[in-house]
Amino acid sequence: FLPLTSLIILICASAGPQIDNDKLYKYSYSAEVGLNRPTGSTRGNAGFRISSDVDIINNDKPGGNHIVLAGKRSRKHNIFQGSSAESILGKVRLEALQRPFMVLWKMGKIRSLYAQKAEPATIKNLKRGVASMLMMQLKSGKMLEVKSDNYNSQLKCLNGKSASETVITLENGIIKSSDVEETHTLSVNAHHKAATKVLSRQSLTLKKIEVGPAEVAGKDAASVVKSLDDKLMSVGVMGEKVKTKCKGCPNLMDTWKAVRSQLELDSLSKAEAPKSFLMLLHSLRKASKSEILTVLRNCSKTVLPQLVDAVTSAQTPSSLAAILEFLDFSKKEGLMLQERFLYACGFASHPTENMLHSLLELSQGKIGSTDIKESTVIIMGALLRKLCLKGACEVPTVVKVKEMLLAGPDSTQVESEIQMYLLALKNALLPEGVPVLAKYAESEVGAFSTIAITALQRYNPELITPEVKKMLNRIYHQNQRIYEKNVRAAAADVIMSSSPSYMEVKNLLLSIGHLPHEMNKYMLSKVQDILRFEMPACKLVRQVMKDMVSHNYDRFSKTGSSSAFSGFMARTADVTCTYNLDILYSGSGTLRRSNMNIYGQSNNALLHGLQVTIEAQGLESLIAATPDEGEEDLESFAGMSALLFDVQLRPVTFFKGYSDLMSKMFSMSGDPINVVKGLILLTDHSQVIPLQSGLRANAEFQGGLAIDISGGMEISLWYRESKTSVNNRGALVVIGNVTVDTDFVSAGVEVGFETEATLDFITTVQFSEYPFLVCMQMDKTTFPFRYKMVSKQEKLPSGQTFFSKKSRDQLVPGSEFPLHQENSNMCKKVFEQAVHAVWFP
Repeated sequence: FLPLTSLIILICASAGPQIDNDKLYKYSYSAEVGLNRPTGSTRGNAGFRISSDVDIINNDKPGGNHIVLAGKRSRKHNIFQGSSAESILGKVRLEALQRPFMVLWKMGKIRSLYAQKAEPATIKNLKRGVASMLMMQLKSGKMLEVKSDNYNSQLKCLNGKSASETVITLENGIIKSSDVEETHTLSVNAHHKAATKVLSRQSLTLKKIEVGPAEVAGKDAASVVKSLDDKLMSVGVMGEKVKTKCKGCPNLMDTWKAVRSQLELDSLSKAEAPKSFLMLLHSLRKASKSEILTVLRNCSKTVLPQLVDAVTSAQTPSSLAAILEFLDFSKKEGLMLQERFLYACGFASHPTENMLHSLLELSQGKIGSTDIKESTVIIMGALLRKLCLKGACEVPTVVKVKEMLLAGPDSTQVESEIQMYLLALKNALLPEGVPVLAKYAESEVGAFSTIAITALQRYNPELITPEVKKMLNRIYHQNQRIYEKNVRAAAADVIMSSSPSYMEVKNLLLSIGHLPHEMNKYMLSKVQDILRFEMPACKLVRQVMKDMVSHNYDRFSKTGSSSAFSGFMARTADVTCTYNLDILYSGSGTLRRSNMNIYGQSNNALLHGLQVTIEAQGLESLIAATPDEGEEDLESFAGMSALLFDVQLRPVTFFKGYSDLMSKMFSMSGDPINVVKGLILLTDHSQVIPLQSGLRANAEFQGGLAIDISGGMEISLWYRESKTSVNNRGALVVIGNVTVDTDFVSAGVEVGFETEATLDFITTVQFSEYPFLVCMQMDKTTFPFRYKMVSKQEKLPSGQTFFSKKSRDQLVPGSEFPLHQENSNMCKKVFEQAVHAVWFP
């Protein structure tokens, strides 16, 4: 125990529980806070306990205080060992603690608290905590409580629970004892073992009653307070924020020098990259604009893109101002940095109107690159959606951008600009955007139709009106004109995922057998996948299939290479991760569309983590084949589009036009084209938890992701073979910490996990004969998973520190994800022919 000083409470009582006149009530009081994992023993808590003798009177009288550890610890690891009251509190806080304070106690509620305004916030909060022990509910009913201050990322990545219990024992109207216990837990949805728990306890126990001084009378509480001490004033019952100064903490430049080597390009696939990214982020959020600009202007070219990711992800007014001043969008140079800035804005965890306004001004100014102009508008759509989800859909800038995007497609005749606005609407998901997208879904330009229809698929099915469904059915069944296969396939996908009617499903099934050859196989695979994976439409499909006209051998025995398949990537107690692969070919064997989706579901929240689509057209001339109906005049084209964490990114083009195709045919190196590379702030949760004891727990959970998605397409006329690849590499780090910092002692606990993974999707097509051979491979490599069970820390301003750490490492074996048996058989033939081509040329 460390003896401190007196803590005296003066009470001005009114109606409700009474303090007898001329009596001195001597209580013992303790307040304890402990930090640990939810399953950890209280003996192992990081934290501390404050003990005190408390006198409740109408005049002054001294008591005594103590501070001890919350958990059991040896003398060697006891940071309070050998410390004095003054060395812990400091002279100013010690004197403040000695001063008496008053409360207005009425009907069991603390109506007001009086103390000297200049007292440190920590001391006033502790006094509020003692006073709170007198709070009681005299009648049944609701009671308003103070909620914690917090901000969350758009992703629902955390689960929080709080509980509080107060037990008060009265004897003859006098409080004999009052005991409070409250707990607050925070856990990461993706890995529930990465969790923290705050345990706060208070106890007030009556020891004895003695004769006290005479009662001080007055016309009201204020006059009583003034007659006793004219320096006392009402300071409110709400806890105050405590600003703590970090002695010896590194500044931004020091932090940057410490982490920059881990942010080099060749380190991005390692967990050290996102870990360093999060460390840098903390420093950036405390830095000024000038400090940030100094780091940006003195950064090497190889690390600068990663620094731009971090500065933008900091999302402070200073960081946004600094990065906008640093980047010059009027020049074509620096395109990579400009796009990294825009993508980081798109992934913003708590976007502001100011960020959207900055992009709006940027789009209306001079931009040197058309690609950057397109990315700017597309990302504005993503920010628009996030702000609307935050309830800011009616702020001026959001309204202006909304009007701009809705009018955009009709405001230009330039195809690339129309696509830009449609992609922005795909990000925005505005209910008002449904009619605009429905209009362009029936466009004669296939690219417009595909974007519009895939955008509609992202909407809540409730917004897909009967009129929109009629439009989708017109497209699929070609009631008014002929459409490209990938457009019709996209329309079918939306119909089946938007609460289809019995007749809609029946007509889709009846169409199988009357479609182009490969589309027959695609639709058949789609129906089978719905049944096998038990998608929402499966019950209705089974009902329709009871009709033998819809379900018969002729219809369900169609052959081909196109396919649709869904499966599980991971199933744990915390999260379910699924994937689906849809591949549509032309009748000649060339790729028409390859679509890979990855979804994560946890706590009833669904996240569209990744979508990578490769589209190609007009390749029949390469192999002297006949195009399918409606696709005779299509320009040669191949490109790739990605949607990452519900944000559509700007598509990239492999080639466009026959001359571009032929030039790249002879210059193809086989190297993939980058779609997105960078550092993303995936989880961003900050929360202040005010405890009844007057202490405040600060919780921060952040997740950083280093990601590299690339894709490629190779065509060999010599071997009559094509190969498309999608390569995904990433490293994820999630760190959660909770600290209680009183400015005279601090305690903290940290949990988290990290991993590195690679996922490759490769499709090989051999079209030397018909039916052509198609082999799909989806592989994940063996990867490490490191789980930081818990690390704990306690620290005094004088330097005494306690630290402990527990962690666990494991290797998750790699695997090839299973696809349908037909694919396995095809792959065997492809590999056999590949061996034959090598040994018998």
